[in-house]
Amino acid sequence: MSLAPPSPAPAPRTGTSWPLLAAGLLVCLGYLAAEVHTRGLGFPLDDSFIHLQFARNLAAGRGLSYNPGQIVTGSTAPLWTALLALLFVLPGSVYLWVQLAGIALYLAGVDATRRLALALGLPPGLATLAGALTLATGPLVWSALSGMEVPLFILLSLWGTLLHLRERAAPDRPPLSFPVFALAALARPEGVLLILLAAVDRLLVFRQGERGLTLTRPRLRPLVQGLGLAVLALAGSFLFYRLAGGSFLPTTFAVKGNSPQRFLPSLQYLHVVLGILFQPQPYMVLLAGGGVARLVAALGTPRDRGLLPALWVLALPLGYSLMSPLGHGLIAGNFGRYYFPLFPFVILLGLLGLEAAAVALGPRLRRGGSAVPWGLLFSILLLWPSVAGLVEGAGRYVQNVANVDDGDVQAARWLQVHLPADAVLAVNDIGALKYLLPNPVIDLVGISSPDLRREVADDLAHHRARSWEEAMLQALARRQPDYLVVFPSWFPAAARVPGFHLVRIFTVPNNVTMGGDQIGVYATPWTRRPLR
Repeated sequence: MSLAPPSPAPAPRTGTSWPLLAAGLLVCLGYLAAEVHTRGLGFPLDDSFIHLQFARNLAAGRGLSYNPGQIVTGSTAPLWTALLALLFVLPGSVYLWVQLAGIALYLAGVDATRRLALALGLPPGLATLAGALTLATGPLVWSALSGMEVPLFILLSLWGTLLHLRERAAPDRPPLSFPVFALAALARPEGVLLILLAAVDRLLVFRQGERGLTLTRPRLRPLVQGLGLAVLALAGSFLFYRLAGGSFLPTTFAVKGNSPQRFLPSLQYLHVVLGILFQPQPYMVLLAGGGVARLVAALGTPRDRGLLPALWVLALPLGYSLMSPLGHGLIAGNFGRYYFPLFPFVILLGLLGLEAAAVALGPRLRRGGSAVPWGLLFSILLLWPSVAGLVEGAGRYVQNVANVDDGDVQAARWLQVHLPADAVLAVNDIGALKYLLPNPVIDLVGISSPDLRREVADDLAHHRARSWEEAMLQALARRQPDYLVVFPSWFPAAARVPGFHLVRIFTVPNNVTMGGDQIGVYATPWTRRPLR
């Protein structure tokens, strides 16, 4: 591996590393083959089917609805929903097209990581290693096949940062990074934080002088133009949320988000986040602090690249730590997926921390008349935990798919045979049950039925119910669904309240994915459509 000394100027554009992308494709195909061999095509989360249901209705001209005819602001990823809607016009299995799209975005993200490494001033050898480490990060391969929006958000955040570096070095360039970050916000709401951090980084312009580091006056016009473009890109979605849902935020935010829980970051929460990042990339997490110091030390010098990568890696966990409850309900997403977009940036910071030592030693270490290719050996050492994790990750991915298939998918298939198409279902896992069934559903969590969530909260606030279960039973009585399909552990009242009758139970073996180990189908006191 060649380790050339860093250049003080921004790195020029380089071509794509096709061997790197070929390796990434082989990894994804390996995961896909394991999935098909074990279960057939599927998804590792029920949330994947939520995206598909929104996208199918959008493709059919029904707008952003969940139950046809009922517009709801339940999608936090409207850009991903729109892209998925395009796949419904293609022939064949939409599952396969969704996973192929995820693979393409993942490979583009690997390429973008390598390009961003060069823009940060890393030598070509370390830039290729950055792409390889990103490629070998198991959670990112999982994301590529998950049917979720993660690889799209990663690609947009990387390219937005790459454009940001170029525009920061040459302020006369069109401020295209801000609309790219706005598109990232339409893929995941955390993209709004990237817009704010990029604006802060544009304001923090330094100069090294005789008196040390001094803050200089930034160019405000490009910043204002860029923020204006970002606002224009986001305005349509926020206006839709407001008009359709009564809030500038989607219903999912009210379900999963929280108002600030504390004024200082929670060390317990940050410890959980550190564990999410450490297991797939232990060396890079340990070295990332050195990369942050390297960015700070370069301020005001020809090597100045700003602080955006460091700000992003630090600000996202700190922000969520102020909002997240601890223990049950901790905000991190399934398996920590809200933090998967940080992996490429942690890798880049880790390699920045390693760069000085790598360049000083050179690609080969000479001893007597022989030369040891230490650069290659050290790269293998850095890659080893990630590559080992890839093998384990394939097994976890297949298990996730199996859990969803044994739970929500099997319940939906059984109901397809026994349930009249006009029977109303009340469910707490709305993805596969709605995507695979024509029946209208009542979402007990509140993503696609936000009025129910508000009623439950209002009944509790005004003491019209003594407990959450009592408030939920009152909300069900007002809607009178024919059947209840829930995790019994989530709603134990269904087993003890007269009028609810368990007609079928589905067990999820070795469950690590679903919200409970069993899914129960209950006839309700208001059942009007008997099972066939």
